[in-house]
Amino acid sequence: MRTFRLLVAGSVVISALAFGSAMARDVTFRSPDDAMKQGISAFNGGYYELALPAFEALEISKPQIAHYYEARIYGDNDGAYTNHGKAFRLFKELADEMKDVDPDDEELAPIAAKSLTAVSLYLRDGITDAGIRPDRAAADQALQRAALTFNDEDAQFELAKVLLRGEGPELTMGGFEDPASKIENGRHWLSRLSRSGHPGAQAFLADLLWRGKFVEKDQAAALNLIDVAVSNAPPSERVWIEDIYQNIFCNAGQGVRQQATGRVAEWHNRYGRRPHVKRDTGDGLDDLSVEAVRTCSNGELVKPMSTGPAGAHLPTHPIISATPNTHGLSRPAAASGFAPASGLGGSLMGPPAAGFSPSTPR
Repeated sequence: MRTFRLLVAGSVVISALAFGSAMARDVTFRSPDDAMKQGISAFNGGYYELALPAFEALEISKPQIAHYYEARIYGDNDGAYTNHGKAFRLFKELADEMKDVDPDDEELAPIAAKSLTAVSLYLRDGITDAGIRPDRAAADQALQRAALTFNDEDAQFELAKVLLRGEGPELTMGGFEDPASKIENGRHWLSRLSRSGHPGAQAFLADLLWRGKFVEKDQAAALNLIDVAVSNAPPSERVWIEDIYQNIFCNAGQGVRQQATGRVAEWHNRYGRRPHVKRDTGDGLDDLSVEAVRTCSNGELVKPMSTGPAGAHLPTHPIISATPNTHGLSRPAAASGFAPASGLGGSLMGPPAAGFSPSTPR
C-alpha cells in the first residue's frame, strides 16, 4: 500500500507556470546555454510547457540535445504532450544522423545510444496509431548496436529482457536458432549488470531470484539484491524498483530477513554505487515532489535493511518515492511497453540457472 502526501520545499516558480504554453513559447533566451539550462531544469521538474520552448530555441545551436529531449517529452505517457509517433520520428532521425558518432564522444554518444534503444523498443511492437509496423529485425539491430557498440548499460538491460523472452538477436547452434542460448545470454547480461551496480538489472534479477524464474530460487539473495537496487536507483526509477522491494520485503519471513541481514552490508559494499545526487539548479523547479509512504498489508512500515556503501546511509524513514516525472539524461522517458519503468513485463519461462551471490567471482 502507498499513501501520498505533497511536499513543497523552497520556492516553486508559480508565476512561470501561470504563463501557460502559449505565452511560454514567446520567451526569448540570452544565450543557447540559458535555453539549455532552463530546458533541462524544467524537464527534470516535469514542467514540459516550459521545457519545450527552451528546447525549440536550442534547435539551432545544439539540435541533437534539443531533439533528444523533445522526443522524450513526446514519449512520456504521463505528460500532456504524449505523441509516440512524433517521439519515434525524432529518435529515428537522431539514430540515423549519429550512426557514425564516436562511442567515446561524451556529449553525443549517450544520445545516440538512448535514441537507438528507443527506436528498438518502439519497433519491437510498432505504434498502431502512428502507422509504425513492428520490425523485429530492425529492432534487434538497433538494440545490439546500442548495447555493444556504445556499451550502454540501459541498452544492455533491455537486451537482457528481450533475450530472456527468447527473442532478440538471433543466436544459432548448428545452423538452428537456439532459444536456450538466448536465455543463457540474457542471464549473463543481468548478472554482469547487477555486479556492476545497475539498479534496474538488480531489481529485475532480484524479482527472478525471489520467484525462481530462470535462476535458482534464493529469497535471501533476492532481499539483499533489491535492497542494494533501491539504494542505487536514481529518482526516475525509484517507483518501480521500490514496488519490487515492497513485494519482497513484505512477503519475506523472519528467517529470510535474518539471513539477509547477516550479509546485506557485504552486498552493498560489492554491488552498491554512490547515491544519486540531484544537482541544485537554484530555480525551485524540482522542489515539488510526491512522497509515497509504503506499508505492508498488515500495516508494517516498509523499511530499508541497512546502510549503503562508503558510509552513505539509506533513509531511516519508510521507503519513499521521488517525483515520477523526474527523468535524467541517462534514460529515455517511458512509452508503451518501452522503458524499464514499465516493469518486468512479458512471460518469463525458462530453466533455472545457478544463483547469484557475492561469493561468485565478477
